[in-house]
Amino acid sequence: EQVAEWHIPLCAGIEQSVAASKSFIASLTATARFVAYASDDAGLINALQTLPEKLKAACNNRWQTAITALKSADKAYVIGRGLGETIARECALKLKETCGIQAEAFSSAEVRHGPMQVIQPGYPVLVLALRGPEQADCLRFARDMRERGAQVLLAAPEDIAERDLDLICTDDLHLDPVTAIQSFYLMVESLAIARGMNPDAPAYLKKITKTV
Repeated sequence: EQVAEWHIPLCAGIEQSVAASKSFIASLTATARFVAYASDDAGLINALQTLPEKLKAACNNRWQTAITALKSADKAYVIGRGLGETIARECALKLKETCGIQAEAFSSAEVRHGPMQVIQPGYPVLVLALRGPEQADCLRFARDMRERGAQVLLAAPEDIAERDLDLICTDDLHLDPVTAIQSFYLMVESLAIARGMNPDAPAYLKKITKTV
């Protein structure tokens, strides 16, 4: 309140885990709400009203296939594009800080410029193929990596037959990243526990750091 004339309270409550999750979802939702009302987008406004029930549905996606695949992993790529790339970066961060997996996030276009070279047979690759114009490229990338023998985990809506993990669609595709990260959070929590780690209090991490 002292550094900005206007502020948007997230109302996320006390963050009890070092690895913040609900504050990220609240930030995404607050941003979407601001855009919806600023642009007078009736469709997005209505979709925000039904978002809570979509989030509940996303909580039922346990992504057990991913837990099994990543339980012994020491590295992974997380791939997205468009709005999905932002979510991919959050996924990679959580894999690092809660599970100790050296995860890196890339756009499905960017990764082809060189980083793809490290993807060898068995290399774990989580691909987030959210709805929208970028989905086709993410699906194409997932297929290409399967042909190379990578351990692909394709997260996609139910109309994509080759998916490994289900994504819950909202009433406006611009909100799909919110339900996608909700499903991921529950998976990564279970994954950390399966790896013998405490996802709420990762070793060496602190909630607040000081810069000298």
